[in-house]
Amino acid sequence: MSRPSLLTALAAARAERAAQGRSRVRRTVEQANGVRLRIDGHALLSFCSNDYLGLAQHLDSTAALQEAAAWHGLGATASHLVCGHHAEHAALEYELADFLGYPKALLFGSGYLANLAVLQTLLSADDLCVQDRLNHACLIDGARLAGCALKRYPHADAEAALRQLRSRPQAAALLATDGVFSMDGDTAPLQPLALAARAENALFYVDDAHGFGVIGPGGRGSVAAAGLGVKQVPLLMVTLGKALGGYGAAVCGPAEVIDAMVESARPYLYTTALPPALAAANRAALRTLQAEPWRRYHLAGLIARFTRGARRLGLPILESSTAIQPLMVGDSRAALAASEALQARGLLVTAIRPPTVAEGGARLRITLSAAHSEGDVDRLLQALAGLGLAIGESGSNAAPPRTTAAGTKTEAQL
Repeated sequence: MSRPSLLTALAAARAERAAQGRSRVRRTVEQANGVRLRIDGHALLSFCSNDYLGLAQHLDSTAALQEAAAWHGLGATASHLVCGHHAEHAALEYELADFLGYPKALLFGSGYLANLAVLQTLLSADDLCVQDRLNHACLIDGARLAGCALKRYPHADAEAALRQLRSRPQAAALLATDGVFSMDGDTAPLQPLALAARAENALFYVDDAHGFGVIGPGGRGSVAAAGLGVKQVPLLMVTLGKALGGYGAAVCGPAEVIDAMVESARPYLYTTALPPALAAANRAALRTLQAEPWRRYHLAGLIARFTRGARRLGLPILESSTAIQPLMVGDSRAALAASEALQARGLLVTAIRPPTVAEGGARLRITLSAAHSEGDVDRLLQALAGLGLAIGESGSNAAPPRTTAAGTKTEAQL
């Protein structure tokens, strides 16, 4: 029998994705002016970026980037432990930890790397990791690469999380959750989860990629919004490429954990450090976050305007008070068709399809930004009204429950 071909398998998988309406293609952004983009020669108003506060092109951040690049050059030239740890990195780590109220912070190139680093540093084969079923893929990947036992509880079910922790009382345990869930836009029940972790002597870790900078007092994120701090949530991860509009991530926590990661986290040890100029730009964005609270207030007003309008139109949106507003469609091809129809109207809204979400959970993932105006939101609502997506107009778009069905694989499970 001849050996199977990997390239043949790839071609077959690609053909299957195309047949299911799940092909993925890249768009090339030719020009960006806040939420207004030019793609393939077409001017589009974007409702799909994570630039929640409209800081990606803020003049203070870009000026800091340019000035630091003039001093420090293009890149860090090495990993942090060789000669890549610059003064800009150290300053950003200090300022993030101080702003969030944590003892120390550690920079990473991305939130994905940060989550891999945390779980691989803390967990081994004899340990237990308990996670929300709708956690981001990198949290799942981190646990699997660590080789620990991984147990997942139904979405936002703190009692189920407690039962999972109690299932292996002899194992050291870590409880991990997203703060704001990236596809549904809802927030985790952090207070009862913190109580569950405390009751079972488990380390509680929150990935606040989509909450940091946007919600909570002063924009300190979902942990602060829940009235919690470092005592209840010892480990916190925040990304710099969403609300701050930059790039990178940081893990905040006690000195013993941060120092252990510096010495042994493979995603930290074996990669080039974030460019110093980007660290400088992120520092400027953090200052803007604190100096311009109106951005959060304006965003909150836009979120309320959109949700009121969507409900008035009968659109099948999930319950979310964050900048992530999923509009459920159900079928992958229908979601893609809706996205294409919006693009024909000058609006860029991405269709999210399996395996990123569960089977039957295809959606338009609408994200709002402080760079939008009320008129932009009204324009989006007017366009959505003409798509026939209101509940009752189609049998395939009723909003499904958030929890993935048993046996259904999402992107995080693959």
